Amino acid sequence: MFRFIHSSDLHLGKRFGNFSGDLPSRLREARHAVIARLAQHAREQGATTILLAGDTFDTETPAPDVRRQALAEMQNHAPIQWIILPGNHDSLQSTQLWTTLNAEAPENVVLAVESRPLELARDVILLPAPCTTRRPGRDLTEWMDGEATPDGALRIGLAHGAIQSFSEEAIASDVIAADRARRAGLDYLALGDWHGAVEVDQRTHYCGTPEPDRFKHQRPGTALLVSIAGPSAQPEVMPLPTESFAWRRLDLHLLEGDDPVLALETLLPDSRHRRMTLARVVATGRSRVAAWAALAGAAERLLPDFAFLELDDIGIVTECEVEDLDQIDRGGALREAANALRAEADDEGRASSERDIARAALVRLYSYAQAITP
Repeated sequence: MFRFIHSSDLHLGKRFGNFSGDLPSRLREARHAVIARLAQHAREQGATTILLAGDTFDTETPAPDVRRQALAEMQNHAPIQWIILPGNHDSLQSTQLWTTLNAEAPENVVLAVESRPLELARDVILLPAPCTTRRPGRDLTEWMDGEATPDGALRIGLAHGAIQSFSEEAIASDVIAADRARRAGLDYLALGDWHGAVEVDQRTHYCGTPEPDRFKHQRPGTALLVSIAGPSAQPEVMPLPTESFAWRRLDLHLLEGDDPVLALETLLPDSRHRRMTLARVVATGRSRVAAWAALAGAAERLLPDFAFLELDDIGIVTECEVEDLDQIDRGGALREAANALRAEADDEGRASSERDIARAALVRLYSYAQAITP
């Protein structure tokens, strides 16, 4: 029995420049902490090796502290063996990075920088396919088909890239053959690139990123524990939880007459988990302007409870009746502004973006009027 952990796409040093405050630094630290979590899983599960299938670093020029602290953390967990494969974000094109890593890597860290067999353990051979550039323009796993290994040895492939539509940045010439494991006689093909866990077939898996970094994949961060009893045996693959931050896209569909605040609070995680949750609430349906304003106000009040909370309400169709406008004002400048915004929001001759802006402004005006009403 050979047992190992399959992980990928740590993206150490990712900047998260689209967020503000201390959240980017918290997210970067969580990515570094993944190393210790992977090592803990390895010890608990009796795994001796951790395969990192590309994009260990977010760029080809990671900061010295990101690089050296990662290697130091891996060294702290010896004798666990770490295998680092160049991915498309940290490809071999950056010769300086891999020369430096080679000089700094501790004994328990192996850099899989050549397409040649590596012995992981007795009768266990790794066939790595390091990314030569960000977009190699060819299937880098082809060489595995004809590579001989000792009789009775396990053949494990390690690669980073797209299979069919499973890609973050796929182009046709980079696609890995979907049946590469069968063609090359692999007992297991460990893949990186896709940030959600995907089983391509029983012997071919994307592990997903251990620490999610976007709302695109509706799955928690995981690594895979892989156990192989021997040549030709089906691998046993078990997901292991690794994330500290949860990224959640939450769909909120409203009908006229619904209580939007109650609907929002029902949808959100409980207070114990909010500090470590990034949530994007996507609201759709129909709503009166008063209910829409209440929803926006509730989201703003809840904002400090979360690592990040965003309300995407562009999909709500706003119903605005005369009585709603009366709540703003029955006359004067405010009412004239409200009438003008309502007319723009209902004008089908305008671009949808202009109508959305008018609707949002009308809700803001409504909220302002309610706030100043004695």
